[in-house]
Amino acid sequence: MPTKDRPGALAVTSAGLAAQTVSGFRIVISDQSHEPVADDPLVAAQLRILDHRDRPAAVHHHVPSRGMAEQRAFLLDRAERRLVLYLDDDVWLEPEAIEVLLSAMSDLRCGFVGFALHGLSYRDDVRPAELAPYEEWTDGVRPERVRRESPAWRRHTLHNAANPLHLARKHLGSPRPGEWRPYKVAWIGGCVLYDRERLLECGGFGFWRSVPPRHAGEDVAAQLRVMERYGGAGLLPSRAYHLELPTTVTDRRAECYDYVFDAAWAR
Repeated sequence: MPTKDRPGALAVTSAGLAAQTVSGFRIVISDQSHEPVADDPLVAAQLRILDHRDRPAAVHHHVPSRGMAEQRAFLLDRAERRLVLYLDDDVWLEPEAIEVLLSAMSDLRCGFVGFALHGLSYRDDVRPAELAPYEEWTDGVRPERVRRESPAWRRHTLHNAANPLHLARKHLGSPRPGEWRPYKVAWIGGCVLYDRERLLECGGFGFWRSVPPRHAGEDVAAQLRVMERYGGAGLLPSRAYHLELPTTVTDRRAECYDYVFDAAWAR
């Protein structure tokens, strides 16, 4: 988990991890806050709870900031397991979320699976046009090349506002406990489980050295590269909820896509 100056959100996110139906996973937090987040009483309490619940957490005060791509690369360098979950610090997970992600990855054997984030303040805002690009994976997940000019790019609207909630209601009705359905994505933000070796094979977030320190879209660039070689899928119903705090990435003029896919070394 990357975090910066949001101890309250991190505490809520950590509480969701403490309540997961599976245990034994490790949590690595890259903290770029002005004041070390582990000193916050709520965060400190959650770290003790996580350790007690067999979900030990290591917090690294990783400063100075050199951008989100570098922060994610730093986290990847410290991952040790076959699978690595990137979870933003403002996401609450349903208790069975990680169990479902693990089940889906075991069955699909692709590069990544993930939950798009619900923004429940929009739950009454139904957007049929934005739901139109929805398409399920019905015969396994396959590699695909997604770029801005491709029709598949239009799938990014599937994850706006509360669209994941409306997609699940439309296509699943009332899902059974543990049920999931894979669908095609442009990318997924906030909650993505990767096959670590495959992510590394595709370059991980090593492109951080080639982008300006103030950038956005690092997860998009990494996922497009993994999808092209190994495929990726979103899962319905989503079991991840956005806390809807203001973003900490306020300068979005430099999109990693423009540097990763236009750079000569990336071709």
